[in-house]
Amino acid sequence: MKFEAITIKDIAKALHLSVSTVSKALRGSHEISEETKKHVLAYANEHNYKPNPIAQSLKRGLSKSIGVIVCNIDNNFFSAVINGIESVARQKDYNVIITQSQESYEREIANSEHLSSRSVDGLIISLSAETKRVDHLIKLHDKGLPMVFFDRITDEIATHKVIADNFKGAYEGTRHLVQQGFRRIAHITSSSSLSITLERLEGYKKALADAGLTFEEKYIKLCPHGGMIKEETQQALTELLQMKDRPDAIFTASDRLSTTTLSLLRKMQIEVPQQIALVGFTNSISADIFHPSLTAVVQPALEMGQLATDLLIQLIEAKRPVTEFQKRVLDTELQIRDSSLRAK
Repeated sequence: MKFEAITIKDIAKALHLSVSTVSKALRGSHEISEETKKHVLAYANEHNYKPNPIAQSLKRGLSKSIGVIVCNIDNNFFSAVINGIESVARQKDYNVIITQSQESYEREIANSEHLSSRSVDGLIISLSAETKRVDHLIKLHDKGLPMVFFDRITDEIATHKVIADNFKGAYEGTRHLVQQGFRRIAHITSSSSLSITLERLEGYKKALADAGLTFEEKYIKLCPHGGMIKEETQQALTELLQMKDRPDAIFTASDRLSTTTLSLLRKMQIEVPQQIALVGFTNSISADIFHPSLTAVVQPALEMGQLATDLLIQLIEAKRPVTEFQKRVLDTELQIRDSSLRAK
């Protein structure tokens, strides 16, 4: 359902009633006649009236709750971020309400509307793979709802942002493959609309350029849902393997894409790294025990969640409007394991 900005004042003006009467009618006050209540409620329902979370918080103080929107919580990276969010929220006596977009733009809209109707004091959000427009979030932000973006961010809203150094992580992962002697390095990545996709693609390209290797578009495979739909990853991998000059290494750009690619290569009976080497972004605690163990660019997920929450609570509890915002870029770490090491 589309979020509408109708207010109590709008209802009062339309029905030629006082703001106080409308407010009491919406609360079911005994001071208002049943006929007036019925009239007010009918108009409110017809025009999709929803209580303004900011106005409510001003009246009764903070709700001490934070809304979180991530693509899915069974992703190792997002699970760790949530742990970071909850650790700081708990220390500062805030409750956390977690929702999942499942990489759906429509679900992201529904989640943001639901959380705002629950009168959360602020939002921590990582955009879905389908999200190309953020009008739904701009509306909430313009009404005064504090929000902080992490990982998958937008430049259309002036607020705090927390990301990993995606360019550096991708550069180091690709450079490592080059140093191991691989030359036809493919890149399996997420939706082209996501900030992380663009930043990691640039890191991959720069590593190739610095090594004197030509960037070839044919080695780039986009998975619009970031690996959540296994068939997308399988199709991308199949297309790469069917090439005459198929890649001798693959760099994958997200947690789910990395672990799924390794699993699919094994099912396809492709030996890693003997036939195709693999480096990926992943925070999986199982990377060491995969067969072979997976070389990974690791993000400081826990710290990202902690920092995002600290920044959001600062916005929520600020005594004056905040006009200066931070974009915090945290370091990544390349952990080298068997999946990328060329046999000597």
